[in-house]
Amino acid sequence: MRIVIKIGTSTITHPTGRLNIRQMEALCKVLSDLKNAGNEVILVSSGAIGMGVGKLRLGKKPVDVPTKQASAAVGQCELMYTYDKLFSEYRHTVAQILLTADDIADPARHENFQNTIQRLLELDAIPIINENDTVSVAEFGIGDNDTLSAIVATSVRADLLVLLSDIDGLFDGDPRKNPDAKLIDTVEKIDEHIISLGGGSGSNLGTGGMATKLRAAQMATAAGCEMVIANGQSPEVLYDVAAGKRVGTRFLAKRDEA
Repeated sequence: MRIVIKIGTSTITHPTGRLNIRQMEALCKVLSDLKNAGNEVILVSSGAIGMGVGKLRLGKKPVDVPTKQASAAVGQCELMYTYDKLFSEYRHTVAQILLTADDIADPARHENFQNTIQRLLELDAIPIINENDTVSVAEFGIGDNDTLSAIVATSVRADLLVLLSDIDGLFDGDPRKNPDAKLIDTVEKIDEHIISLGGGSGSNLGTGGMATKLRAAQMATAAGCEMVIANGQSPEVLYDVAAGKRVGTRFLAKRDEA
């Protein structure tokens, strides 16, 4: 199975922006095991700006573009160093790909990206993808890694897209405000009601929220790729997700009618 897994900032960093070492070690161990089982694994990893904020001791996510880009430049180094170190312990090779909106919009560049991903998978590497936040700006960029992960999943014709975040899935209300809100375990169709359940942004260091995840689900499922939103605080949840068990919220792919 070809699996694209999006790692949210809150999954791999502490609220300070510093690396959550225990989480990263557990995550890379599980992903290595899934790959050893014969799955093709592609990561879309957030965390560069958050890690840069922590390493530069800024205290909070910057609001001006130059400082965001500087934070990304610092944080991306630490992010990839950590992935390379941890995956190497399980004899897996990683590859970094940083994308901009133009790499997706331009047909020739998009094709080059697809060809590179395909060759990396053939060479048994683990592609790790992020938006090139050092040169991208919000007005002209992809904007968030939920959207980027859906673009990647559709581009590589993935079987499954998994969004790991700090929430358990899609609820019929806001669980942070309503303790009686219930988890929706399966979404067969993304209609206006489902869209209305999308709230605001997520963590202080991240850029996504439920609204961006639902847009990602629309893109992925329309291309025939199932998507799951799950809580990444326990990376072992990926075993159950890959096995098709009831975890988080699973968005069923649209099927071509005969």
